[in-house]
Amino acid sequence: MTAPLQFRSLNPFRTLAKYRNFRLFWFGQTTSLVGSWMQTVAVGWTALELTNDAFMVGLVSAANTFPILLFSIPGGVVADRNDKLRVVRIAQALMLAEAAALAALSFTGHLTIGWLLGLALFGGLLAAFEIPARQSLLMELVGKEDIAQAIGLNSTGFNLARVLGPTIAAIVIARLGVSWTYALNAVSYLAVLVGLAMIRLPDRRAIPRPNMSHLEGMREAIRYVLDTPPLPMLIAMATVFSLLGVPVITLLPVVAREQLGLGADGYGALMACLGLGAVVGALAIAATGGGAQRGKVFRAASFSFALLLIVFPLVRVPVINGLLLFAAGIAMILNNAIVNARLQELVPDAIRGRVLSLWVMVYVGGSPIGSFLGGWVASVAGVDWAIGGGAVLMLLFALWAFRRHPMLAAR
Repeated sequence: MTAPLQFRSLNPFRTLAKYRNFRLFWFGQTTSLVGSWMQTVAVGWTALELTNDAFMVGLVSAANTFPILLFSIPGGVVADRNDKLRVVRIAQALMLAEAAALAALSFTGHLTIGWLLGLALFGGLLAAFEIPARQSLLMELVGKEDIAQAIGLNSTGFNLARVLGPTIAAIVIARLGVSWTYALNAVSYLAVLVGLAMIRLPDRRAIPRPNMSHLEGMREAIRYVLDTPPLPMLIAMATVFSLLGVPVITLLPVVAREQLGLGADGYGALMACLGLGAVVGALAIAATGGGAQRGKVFRAASFSFALLLIVFPLVRVPVINGLLLFAAGIAMILNNAIVNARLQELVPDAIRGRVLSLWVMVYVGGSPIGSFLGGWVASVAGVDWAIGGGAVLMLLFALWAFRRHPMLAAR
């Protein structure tokens, strides 16, 4: 009996087979994310073509995530006080409208840097409310027993889309033009909306909802995190790795074109390498939930991610750069998924949306600050300093954190 049980626990897709609702959610979400990553490539490339300025590339990327920094905690309050599934459905429908607007402006030749920034801000505002609701919805789809595996599969879908999206985008941009990437992204949202419409959850009226004000609800979440070790250091790790790790993604169009002499297809290939590595890391989490040595894996992944980003800007060989990005993708997703899983496991249902909104605020919402600073450093001192310099600071923080708080490396 032991062998079959062990084999089943190492099947990364076991959670998909076990839960119908999660299966519907995962396939729809992954399909939609392919379109979203196509749009990410298109937006970065469009910003570079419109302005020829690394700073503006970073600013557009920041605009898409800056609202998350400001509004994710209110988004967490909304998630805790409402039907999370309904919140996600509404937000995804509005995201479809945003993608359709980008496509229409691009096809008609009216897509300017101003429109690009404005729609990026609108998309970020929607994400500030959608991401906390979607992250906390996972617990309702699978339950606490399989939450780590579900997070791993969710990350697998996200990063599988990171592989497919840029690859498809490069082909579409080269053969049909950038406008079609926006149009295909709009169509991809239909997949997630259909999946969400088919999900059936038990009556959630019995789940306690906070009856306090929005402000008091936010304060309660912050107090809970500050008073519950190791939550403060997990949030701190997410913050630092977001701020200092994101420039390699934001500035990858500049690295591809200016340093490696690549076009849109080469840029897409580099993004795909990062995404493919992340898929491998996410599948490992989906198969094992991190395993008995999860704390040690967390520490190794944190150090490895920083070291790989230190080396990456020093290399000028596209194949080696791709391999470094592949390894960085593995380390990045292991670090992120383990933080997410530990937060989910430690937080009670009644406050889950708000606590996860803090993680969203620092990990996703902190990336605009990292993008902005990365773009600024790149314009002043060069891309090498923007990526490698930040990675040095990341490594120093990780060394301090694991030495000062050894419980981070505990199971």
